[in-house]
Amino acid sequence: MNLPVSFPVDPILAKLTRSMPSGDYLYEPKWDGFRCIVFRDGDEVVLQSRNGKELQVYFPELDAPLREVLPARCVVDGELVVPSEGGIAFDAISQRIHPAESRIRVLSEKTPARFIAFDLLAVGDEDLTGLAMVDRRARLEDLCDWRLPIHLTPATTDPAVAQDWFDRFEGAGLDGVIAKPADGTYRPGKRALAKIKHERTADVVVAGFRWHKASTDDDRQVGSLLLGLFDDDERLHHIGVASSFSVARRRELAEEVAALGAPGDGEHPWQAWMDTEESPRGGNRWNATKDMSFELVPLQVAEIAYEQLDGDRLRHSGRFKHWRVDRDPDTCTYDQVEVAPPAELRDALAL
Repeated sequence: MNLPVSFPVDPILAKLTRSMPSGDYLYEPKWDGFRCIVFRDGDEVVLQSRNGKELQVYFPELDAPLREVLPARCVVDGELVVPSEGGIAFDAISQRIHPAESRIRVLSEKTPARFIAFDLLAVGDEDLTGLAMVDRRARLEDLCDWRLPIHLTPATTDPAVAQDWFDRFEGAGLDGVIAKPADGTYRPGKRALAKIKHERTADVVVAGFRWHKASTDDDRQVGSLLLGLFDDDERLHHIGVASSFSVARRRELAEEVAALGAPGDGEHPWQAWMDTEESPRGGNRWNATKDMSFELVPLQVAEIAYEQLDGDRLRHSGRFKHWRVDRDPDTCTYDQVEVAPPAELRDALAL
């Protein structure tokens, strides 16, 4: 493959902000799928993940469409998504990272992916990474005849339109809005963009935890807290985890969970999972060798920040805020969790 921008590329990144920036920006919906940079050189097509891995083996249904739609030599940054009746199906796309080719083939037919382009890094013999964002966008719009399953992301320079997207498209599974400096060049690996994401808070049950990979007998560190919510039948469902703690906080949490002690025999609703040495949601699809064992604690209540509830679980990891000793675990139910209103994916994709 001989292109002016070579594989692999560190993708440009975004820094989180809680308010919509105003000024000379280009705004786009923030898609909740897999970041993907497409390299095409003739008949050869490579799909690169955010961390530099090749993805094309997991998405064979996109090979022919990408070669039919994109020009013969180009590098295009974008996102892989799997649409569903209710919006973007993040669980469906994450299931595609599977070691069995037969399973990949079945899923490629059952839940086919789409590629959404949002930046152009190279075309022909031209390296475009030094151009301003607005100029790259103009070149991207004229790149080809965009058609299913290859999309061009919507974009606007109007912050009011971006705010409308932020409010209206959340129910379709979008993750927020990206604001790109109009005069910004493509800066690999740098957080040169802004992302505005949805965030809410909820009181949830902390029912267990996993040790951090750096934890030792002499230096105990908690890696993640296992979170749950009760349904109407008083069953405690595992909804995800709270993670991404600092080293100091991991050590503090180790002391805090140790002080809780162990649950009494037959008192914990997840004891059956512990007895079968299986986590409530099974193994880790990204790393089959990862230790998914966990420890149980007497049910506690904590307040977390979260972005969106996808079905009966968190779309992404929650962020632990603090313990709620004033709340009883059985009051942590699904009906206290805010759910995004539905929105048409057709609208989000401007179809």
